[in-house]
Amino acid sequence: MNRKHIFVILFLLAGAIACKKEMIESFEGFKNPAGFPEPVYHFATNPVTKDGFELGRKLFYDTRLSVNNTISCGNCHIQTSGFTHHGHNVSHGIFDRLGTRNSPAIMNLAWSTHFMWDGGIFDLDLQPIAPITNHVEMGETVVNVVNKLKEDAEYPSLFEKAFGSREISNTNFLKAMSQFMVMCVSNNAKYDSVTRNQAVFTEDEQNGYTLFKQKCNSCHTEPLFTDQSFRNNGLPVTTRNDMGRFAVTLQEQDKLKFKVPSLRNLSFTPPYMHDGRFLTIDAVLEHYNAAVQITPTLDPQLQQPGHTGIAMSAEEKRLINTFLKTLDDRVFITDRRFSEQ
Repeated sequence: MNRKHIFVILFLLAGAIACKKEMIESFEGFKNPAGFPEPVYHFATNPVTKDGFELGRKLFYDTRLSVNNTISCGNCHIQTSGFTHHGHNVSHGIFDRLGTRNSPAIMNLAWSTHFMWDGGIFDLDLQPIAPITNHVEMGETVVNVVNKLKEDAEYPSLFEKAFGSREISNTNFLKAMSQFMVMCVSNNAKYDSVTRNQAVFTEDEQNGYTLFKQKCNSCHTEPLFTDQSFRNNGLPVTTRNDMGRFAVTLQEQDKLKFKVPSLRNLSFTPPYMHDGRFLTIDAVLEHYNAAVQITPTLDPQLQQPGHTGIAMSAEEKRLINTFLKTLDDRVFITDRRFSEQ
């Protein structure tokens, strides 16, 4: 190796160290974006720290959370795909087993009180237990995961830095995961720049925004673009016979109701709906325009006088789709803080 090559290597190493140092020094913890509502996550019992966040990130990408050490959270929640499982209609877990639902996005979770498509989890600190213990996702137990972490040479010191003790407990394991997940905030789309008076919509974007507020905003409420509710949006029932929230509450009125997803980052997160049945936004809009199925629990807003669903012309669908692209946040999907280190 000649001196020129050595110089280049040293230069790159210095740059990497400087970049990492800058990231550490600039860590500010969780900050509520301007214009967003107050978060509902219980930060009083789990404040975000640099060490806790970095530990949570390491755990998020650790395949030892699965029974055969092959699947991490990051396998089904890919950053460049808006933390969804791009290219799969339903999630693929251990031994390539298929789930029954499309992986929801890890995004803006600090404002959610219920998690999963059916809202079966009511606390973010408990959410990782579901995929870890699901036999088609990670197929493991929390006890086994914690034991694996205890056997690792690095984790005890990382837990000590984050929580003041080398003990690796179930509670601190889950708290670290939450510290990473609440930091995954998407608020740097063009829409956000417009609301901050840093940019302006094009004519088509503005017209699409106007139509969006008329036809979509009652469920996909700004600025999170979800009202966090559970609704039956008229999807035909498939052979999976997924009854949605009914499986959690056992209340007849909850049959076929699923959580209203955020519309942020749609360009990065196909396919769409709880079972990934639609490959494009055009297909989603056409469903609402002409394919909504009437069932006893269909959302009342989709049963308007003279029309089932949401009437949209081809031009209106084009304009709405144009606006939806302003919700794409490329800063979020490329933010190195959330990437596997």
